[in-house]
Amino acid sequence: MPDFIFCLPLRSMSAAEKKKIFDFSVLQRIFFFVKPYKKYFYLSLLLAIFMAVAAPIRPYLIQLTVNGSTGKVNQVPDWVRFVLFGQDLSDVSRFIISVTIFQIGFILLETSIRFLFSYITAWMGQHVVKDLRVAVYKKVLGLNLRQFDQTPIGTLTTRTINDIESINEIFSDGLIPIVADLLTIIITLGTMFYMDWKLTLVCLTPFPIMIIATYYFKESVNKSFIQVRNAVAALNAFVQEHITGMQVVQAFAAEEKEANAFQEINKKHRDANIHAIFAYSVFFPVVEVVLALSMGILVWWIADKSLDAGMLVAFILYLNQIFRPLRVIADKFNVLQMGMIAAERVLKVLDNTDELPPSPADAYKPSKIRGDIHFKQVSFSYTGNQNVLHGINFEVKAGETVALVGHTGSGKTSIISLLNRLYQIQEGEIAIDGVDISRWDTDCLRSGIGVVLQDVFLFSGTILENITLRNPAISIQQVEEAAKMIGVHDFIMQLPGGYQYNVMERGSTLSLGQRQLISFIRALLYDPAILILDEATSSIDTESELLIEKAIETLIAGRTSIVIAHRLSTIRKANQIIVLDKGELKEKGNHAELLRAGGFYARLHEMQFGKKKAVLQ
Repeated sequence: MPDFIFCLPLRSMSAAEKKKIFDFSVLQRIFFFVKPYKKYFYLSLLLAIFMAVAAPIRPYLIQLTVNGSTGKVNQVPDWVRFVLFGQDLSDVSRFIISVTIFQIGFILLETSIRFLFSYITAWMGQHVVKDLRVAVYKKVLGLNLRQFDQTPIGTLTTRTINDIESINEIFSDGLIPIVADLLTIIITLGTMFYMDWKLTLVCLTPFPIMIIATYYFKESVNKSFIQVRNAVAALNAFVQEHITGMQVVQAFAAEEKEANAFQEINKKHRDANIHAIFAYSVFFPVVEVVLALSMGILVWWIADKSLDAGMLVAFILYLNQIFRPLRVIADKFNVLQMGMIAAERVLKVLDNTDELPPSPADAYKPSKIRGDIHFKQVSFSYTGNQNVLHGINFEVKAGETVALVGHTGSGKTSIISLLNRLYQIQEGEIAIDGVDISRWDTDCLRSGIGVVLQDVFLFSGTILENITLRNPAISIQQVEEAAKMIGVHDFIMQLPGGYQYNVMERGSTLSLGQRQLISFIRALLYDPAILILDEATSSIDTESELLIEKAIETLIAGRTSIVIAHRLSTIRKANQIIVLDKGELKEKGNHAELLRAGGFYARLHEMQFGKKKAVLQ
């Protein structure tokens, strides 16, 4: 295999290229990941050649042994004399003993080579899978969040786990084993033609039946496997989504309906597998029948022509060496095809260009962030078709607190997502400390912005791990100080194990309010220059809210803060209040100014406090 195969870059292919060289092109791109292990690849090819060349040796020696034991005079080739160390082979007993001893040693060597071949191909496949999985996961980490909005998580899980595992079979059961089997068949056929071309042609008379059966088997199983892979992706997506949303399923008594939906998807998976099983059940008996026909014709021909018994035994062994790989070569070809189908899906993830541009080589990376924020005529769309923000323009001075208010869907969360560069804007500019955020080092930018979201996500692990995000530079003492600052330390210490308490996936063992408090500690601990609070007190009871409001006052002092709140009572002290409606900036000013203006903010204020007053009455 030429070295250029290992050096091909990852790139997108045109439809015309896919039609012309689809399979070979995908294979080339997978071999890009073989480059670090190409010496093992070459070694596996050498071992395959050795096994193919060695395949006809033992049947030929058995032929000589049978002929010698039946009294037929053997014309022993020079290479046989050489491998038997030049012994005098005129004595039949000595000849048989010498050949038997050699065969035992040769079998041990051949078995060792086959073991080494299988181990190296599997070892190489596992290393390629490891490197490919890391590359895919890194790619997923860098994708635009829009991809996660549009793609089921279960589908990405299938690409990262199941499909990449299928690529391993390209090496362990696919390409290289197919090459080894084909070489064995070719060399064995060549040996048979050399020994007796007429007898070989006679033996291969039923062979067209085998070719036809192999073709239909390959097509049938390949179609079934594609259906299986699609069904697996659908199953993963369905199960992941519904287990995550199990609370909603049970709350609305939708268990039976969802179980029926799952049965339909599972039925497609079952039917595809049964179709493949049927193809196997037909193909393997056909192979056995064709082999039996070939052997029957062989025996008839040798008996009719009065050929020696050694030739009969040798050709029976040769036929087995041809048909044994043929039994599985069609299956291996399907494994190769499935690996390449999986590889195509994985490469689509790697080819995905919907990601934020990387930090420029001369990225802005200050030692300290002041916290000036400036949105300049920013427009943004999640889908590229309809904008959710229209010409947003505002400025926040370092150390100021700005509040974003508006109805649900007005664009508040979109603004803070853009500030973190979680999405790419279509128009305008966002600057921090006078520098466009596209010129910032992304890690530096995000490390300087602390976020407490309304929908708190906790990972499976301990409270300490969720607060520090497994950052070894953060000590337990720092965590405890941050917890004490907002009055949460006592609550954590009451849990079994304290900071080592396992919160389980998504923090399911904690209440919404407790998860919110842990998220708040996480933001506080990183001492950000800019603090974003997205409905940070929405899931917390009154007592906890009082604790957090005290901590917020301490935290936002001297720090640029963006607060999103539906409850206007929490943002009265903000230096600036920005009112949004349907993605447009309607008003901005402080609490008193906006009330005097009598616009959107005044109406929101009247709606909230008017309702509250009515309830009190």
